[in-house]
Amino acid sequence: MGDLTGLTLKGALEGLATGAFSSEEITREHIAAVEAARPLNAFVLETPDKALEMARAADARRAKGEAGPLEGAPLGIKDLFCTEGVESTAGSKILQGFKPGYESTVTANLWRDGAVMLGKLNMDEFAMGSSNETSAWGPVVNPWRSKGGNADLTPGGSSGGSAAAVAAQLCLGATATDTGGSIRQPAAFTGTVGIKPTYGRCSRWGVVAFASSLDQAGPMARTVEDTAILLRSMSGHDPKDSTSLPVEVPDFASFCGKSVKGLRIGVPREYRVDGMPAEIDALWEQGIAWLKDAGCEIVDVSLPHTKYALPTYYIIAPAEASSNLARYDGMRYGLRVEGANLTETYEKSRAEGFGSEVKRRILIGAYVLSAGYYDAYYLKALKVRRRITDDFDRAFERVDALLTPTAPSAAFALGERSDDPVAMYLNDIFTVTVNLAGLPGMSVPAGLDAQGLPLGLQLIGRSLDEGTLFSLGAAIERAADFRARPAKWW
Repeated sequence: MGDLTGLTLKGALEGLATGAFSSEEITREHIAAVEAARPLNAFVLETPDKALEMARAADARRAKGEAGPLEGAPLGIKDLFCTEGVESTAGSKILQGFKPGYESTVTANLWRDGAVMLGKLNMDEFAMGSSNETSAWGPVVNPWRSKGGNADLTPGGSSGGSAAAVAAQLCLGATATDTGGSIRQPAAFTGTVGIKPTYGRCSRWGVVAFASSLDQAGPMARTVEDTAILLRSMSGHDPKDSTSLPVEVPDFASFCGKSVKGLRIGVPREYRVDGMPAEIDALWEQGIAWLKDAGCEIVDVSLPHTKYALPTYYIIAPAEASSNLARYDGMRYGLRVEGANLTETYEKSRAEGFGSEVKRRILIGAYVLSAGYYDAYYLKALKVRRRITDDFDRAFERVDALLTPTAPSAAFALGERSDDPVAMYLNDIFTVTVNLAGLPGMSVPAGLDAQGLPLGLQLIGRSLDEGTLFSLGAAIERAADFRARPAKWW
């Protein structure tokens, strides 16, 4: 039967449809792969019994002719998504032991369409991080290694477990979330495809909140078409989420083979930052050449407020986080550390439950929202955010999409930047603008650096125009012909 874990999601769904193998068979192979890959620390919770139960149910539905679009496909779920009766910790000690009595809308949509859950994927605590080193359950290790090196590398963050699991062929695809680049940057670091859809395309109900005006769920997989298949199931209007958009969900996969001839692609000059590695710049130029060859017209555009994006993001996101994380007090669920009185119980539970990066962001957020600083920081950041959105609006009057690098470097070693928060925050320099403007963004693997590590190109589209990104992403995927896979060392 061969190695079923090496299939794409589309290939697996075709094999399941023809009866070449059953969901139980492909699920068993993935369970074995997950067990063998424990050194990667990609999963914080494996659910093999639940996976086999779901796989058998999928096989039974298929036998009755009731197969859904994802019937029998084994997936990994980022631990930010609440899963009914299955521990959901958001990578934090403060939620240890929390088993929700409800299912997030995104995962409910996946189960409705027949998907199988292999387990919960590791992540930066409360999605705060760019390297998956802030997780209470330890860092995820990137399955890729530098040429001739054996140092453990970051898979990126916060969706590091999702990225590593997809790259190491532990699941056919994974759910992820993106608040400032947490789908796209890990995708670039692991040679996988990730798309952050338009804000409001996927429901946030049942997804543990970090920064509510920025958080957006999306898929990660090994091909552009696989992410299109997953996004269709994950999307849809949800009355339980007031920010969910009441719009039709297109057949995203149908855009993957469409011609991109005649599309105008913007290249923002402000993304050519000082000190950008020559390899990143060369890859960007290569991406421009590929799209030109595919018949696109390349247009120089300006996004003048780009330089303010990181400081704006690191005011707005912590401000929203400090508000959202106020609910974790040790009273109703998760960790509780008894104190002499109620206030001390709050203090001790939060002090012990939250990691240092989460505490840092709560403090920043409380500060920028405090009396006397609200106008100077938070209100000003909201005004700059509007300007950043206006920049994109003006650019999209002239172009159909934008092409940029996804990240300013390839994957770096675990521990290399953990003592310098500012250096870590700079990882998001190319991605945060997309979240601030609520636009769709996609990372496509496009090449390897001199050390043999993957690099990604980012496509940014108009609001609700993911279809164009899938067409362009598929065009880059065909041109790049990226087939490299990490050598199995675990």
